[in-house]
Amino acid sequence: MAIELYRVDDRLIHGQVVVGWGQPLNVRFLVLADDEVASSDWEQELYRLGVPPEVDVHFETVDQVAERFDQYANDSRRGILLTKDIETMERLAQRIPAIKCINIGGLHYRAGRVQKLRYVFLASDEEAALRTLATRGITITAQDVPAARPVPLADLLGERGGR
Repeated sequence: MAIELYRVDDRLIHGQVVVGWGQPLNVRFLVLADDEVASSDWEQELYRLGVPPEVDVHFETVDQVAERFDQYANDSRRGILLTKDIETMERLAQRIPAIKCINIGGLHYRAGRVQKLRYVFLASDEEAALRTLATRGITITAQDVPAARPVPLADLLGERGGR
């Protein structure tokens, strides 16, 4: 499959994604799935500034990603699919059965969230959504950079031994 990484990161496209993950994975395209960014030319231009010219960036709505998924999956190049939140990734996973692994890369503090890792803060509804995804057979790990140890969902949620 051409999509090497399905990542949830509230910063979307930034150095950790482009350099930290993109270079080791030899990524040549990014799919940013976000309904708001897909309709905002200035935000798209801002995100493009952080991407090398040899990497294509596709700004898509959730519906567009679902409709065009086969095109991305059959691309001869390697890619990363990004969402800024768990809810968006959950919507994609409901429509795209090929999503089997999700990387939680960075969800930062906001009201109602509790710190789980240095780079992951979760609200109770986000925890519930991750559990639901896991019950559907999707492997979920938190990992900010490729060299870091992937943290399994049970450890992330403080549920060692699995519930």
